Amino acid sequence: MRFGTFDLSVYNHGFFRLDGGAMFGTVPKAIWSKLAPPDEDNRILLAARSLVIRAGERVFMIDAGMGDRWTEKMRRIYDIRPGVDNEPGLDAGGVTDVILTHLHFDHARGLFRARTEPEGEADLRYPRARVYVQAANYENAKKPNARERASYLAEDVELLGRARLVLTSGSQEVFPGIWVHGANGHTRGHQWVEVRADGRSLAFPSDMVPTSRHLPLPYLMGYDVCAETLLEEKDALLSRAVGERWTLVFGHDPDVPAGRITRDEKGHYALEEAVAL
Repeated sequence: MRFGTFDLSVYNHGFFRLDGGAMFGTVPKAIWSKLAPPDEDNRILLAARSLVIRAGERVFMIDAGMGDRWTEKMRRIYDIRPGVDNEPGLDAGGVTDVILTHLHFDHARGLFRARTEPEGEADLRYPRARVYVQAANYENAKKPNARERASYLAEDVELLGRARLVLTSGSQEVFPGIWVHGANGHTRGHQWVEVRADGRSLAFPSDMVPTSRHLPLPYLMGYDVCAETLLEEKDALLSRAVGERWTLVFGHDPDVPAGRITRDEKGHYALEEAVAL
């Protein structure tokens, strides 16, 4: 998609599965299972999708996927698999900037790749890239609470010391037309990304709205640390998206990469139409 002076596309690093009940929180299985059918282990299929923004010689990638540094046991638990073959490739060496919405493993672990020699080492997958993360999230990841300890992997946080780290704070323009906005409902120091051009906006809400099935306000994840805060943040974002005709890119939706939002006959936020990037 041409968006002002930007060229936008999406890239799916791969698929994985998480427990459907955890992904939909208090929504009953009788409801969410019709939207996202689970497998025999109650897991639903999810994508690890990036938004890619090309701006002249700069190439921004939002989030970095799951990566390949997994044991066979963990691959089975999360059913980690490659992305689809029909999406355009991504030249890792050409990526100049990586914006991490937060440091949970399904968004940040792909920043590094496994190396066979010497065994156990890890390389930067995007060696040229500056890596942007909210300072609050970086500190949160260093000392995660008991609930999030399994999502913030200590090895990954330590490896960030090798990257060209840029710490952001709140709402900040990191490049002309590319903004990050801090939010704390999903996890402390989460940031969502807004691209502005010609009076229009496109947003990557990340885990505030992980899939198009999570558009209704009460459809929150069990992983969210503060549901009340997230409800307010999500409502503010989606209200603007409807009123200003934004396009949203869904980081975890397995089959709807992006779309425009409306309110249905009951006043709930809903997908109006899918948008191809």
